[in-house]
Amino acid sequence: MSTVLIVEDDTLVRDALARSLVTAGYSVTAVGTAMELMRRLVPQYPDLVVLDLGLPDLDGGQVLRMMRAVSRVPVIIATARADEAEIVRLLRDGADDYLVKPFSGEQLAARVLAVLRRAGQAPPDRLQVGDLVIDVTRREVFLRNVPLELNRREFDLLAYLARRQGAVVTRRELLTEVWRGSDVYDRAIDVHVYWLRRKLAESGGSPDWLQTVRGVGLKLAAPST
Repeated sequence: MSTVLIVEDDTLVRDALARSLVTAGYSVTAVGTAMELMRRLVPQYPDLVVLDLGLPDLDGGQVLRMMRAVSRVPVIIATARADEAEIVRLLRDGADDYLVKPFSGEQLAARVLAVLRRAGQAPPDRLQVGDLVIDVTRREVFLRNVPLELNRREFDLLAYLARRQGAVVTRRELLTEVWRGSDVYDRAIDVHVYWLRRKLAESGGSPDWLQTVRGVGLKLAAPST
């Protein structure tokens, strides 16, 4: 799964951007200052950074130049500034793309995908676990070529588990990455897992695709035949 680091000081905007990219299938970390960005960059580089210019501690243009001194990680500038001369300067300073606010979550996800493709790091459009095929771009799921009708959260949960097929994913991680820390109870996972199991079984599959590891979490794996 491709990792995206969002640097945006406005909490509401930051959360909205994070939700849109998680829905598009990315692992997202979001911070509000340049210093937090630099601390995150040092231990492990993300696959891409979405950078606002109006940060409270440093100007985003200065941050971009600092980043380019130590890293070639792709950067998309996301800001309300629309001055053409500044856009050209930032692109020359190393930005890979530029988005002027306001923009939709779908537009951001499309730009992220395009930049990652140019960098040779694009995530797969299709995930497959045994006979289960998930088309991430079209948000379609097929089991043995039979389409499954899933709601938005069911699809997000299934796709997230598919990217980690065979690995146990904790409930805390699911609440953080799939529900994005929204005000939900742990019971929400159980409800969505129940319906996913039911829909898989009704499509001629087995409810054992989703396996509960007691006290730990869930994993998605093709049932043994």
